[in-house]
Amino acid sequence: MLPVAKILKSNGIGGDVLIGLLGFDASEINTEEPVFIEFDGLPVPFFIESLTPRGNTRAIVHLTDVDNLADAEEMVGREICIDAEEDDDEFEDFTGWTLYDGERQVGTVDGLEDIPGNPCLIVGDALVPLHEDLIISADPASRTLVMDLPEGLI
Repeated sequence: MLPVAKILKSNGIGGDVLIGLLGFDASEINTEEPVFIEFDGLPVPFFIESLTPRGNTRAIVHLTDVDNLADAEEMVGREICIDAEEDDDEFEDFTGWTLYDGERQVGTVDGLEDIPGNPCLIVGDALVPLHEDLIISADPASRTLVMDLPEGLI
């Protein structure tokens, strides 16, 4: 599962929620496929009935079977995930990008090593974990990826 958003708060009394996008644009979320929210340690599928962007990093979302304020409040703080297998092409977009550790240039991304549960970027002879907590920014226009890498990784 790949986290794409976090539910920030309920919005109104009809079950809508405000989400914060985690490095994705609202247009990149496929509303034809289910999203998953974890309950009791298990991913529960939901379909997005409506998605209205609010700026670049937030959106108002209505999920199937979430029809009132109480249901929406129960979801606050939870992550919205997509099936990572269906979104593998997102990772391939980093091939050819320049990787930075803060302000220090590390190198060019040569590809992706798809280790189950831990995809890694191939940069020269190094494998760099591709995890949202390490990504500071990604700029498709300049094809640069800025990460905060742990000491001694490179």
